[in-house]
Amino acid sequence: QVQLAESGGGLVQSGGSLRLSCAASGSTFSLYDMAWYRQAPGKEREFVAGIRWTTGNIRYGYFAKDRFTLSRDVAETTIFLQMNSLQPEDTATYYCNAETNYYEVSWGQGTQVPISS
Repeated sequence: QVQLAESGGGLVQSGGSLRLSCAASGSTFSLYDMAWYRQAPGKEREFVAGIRWTTGNIRYGYFAKDRFTLSRDVAETTIFLQMNSLQPEDTATYYCNAETNYYEVSWGQGTQVPISS
């Protein structure tokens, strides 16, 4: 099993930037994919961005492609989400997700990102 620890959330003014981190530990040798999701109050959880760990291929949700950038530190088994030009509609709890080659799925505890207008 993989354990995930997110950090970097906090209150941001509209138009501002924030960088989230997610560090993986445990059975990281079997990592297949890592991703960010978010869940706004009263809404379903949605995909933000993800990376196929073996190839480094990155994909984005439709709203994230122009303002968000996912990157990783392979040595630290950590992914980052750089978010720019944040808007009130980006207010959500952001969750880190990992999937292993054995189809095990892990979630972080979530980090809150409130955006003030």
